[in-house]
Amino acid sequence: MAKLVSKTYGDALFELAVEENRTDSLMQEIQMVTTVLEENRDFEKILIHPEIPKQKKLQVIEEVFKGKISDALTGFLRIVVTKGRYRDLPDIFAYFIARVKEYKKIGVAEVTSAIPLGDVQKQKIEQKLLDTTSYETMEITYRVDKSLIGGLIIRIGDRVVDSTIKSRLADLTANLMKISLESRKEGVQTS
Repeated sequence: MAKLVSKTYGDALFELAVEENRTDSLMQEIQMVTTVLEENRDFEKILIHPEIPKQKKLQVIEEVFKGKISDALTGFLRIVVTKGRYRDLPDIFAYFIARVKEYKKIGVAEVTSAIPLGDVQKQKIEQKLLDTTSYETMEITYRVDKSLIGGLIIRIGDRVVDSTIKSRLADLTANLMKISLESRKEGVQTS
């Protein structure tokens, strides 16, 4: 349900941004609003408190954001609060940002390796990703997981490429177990 809410509201905000040719500025405003919300947890308590009337919540939004963000985003926040969807705001914003990045052909990837990668290796990985996808630029986060032994795991959205030694060993083990089981079955059948 939450995914449907974030998609519905995120799509509406995205369409507004594209229609008004404001994807970059709205994305910056959303990042600013997100920072304000993360740094001021009392603000969140006010907006989710069931005994505070919606009109008071809307007044708080106006006081905090009026003049600091566009009227379009202030209006969007008012709609979200009026509909009682404030708790979904982080997911809505995340969905919107992902849509904008797709629209601008910015790929977001996570690369996990067994050891820290050098700058030359990172450049090669980025170039390979640009060559094999339709993205024009990449935002890559690098992580280290020593349990991988060697190789890489590359995640872009819901796609995963796993070329780690750990996964190859797991595949080899599974295949050997399968062969062992098949041999036992054949041995039992022939006796």
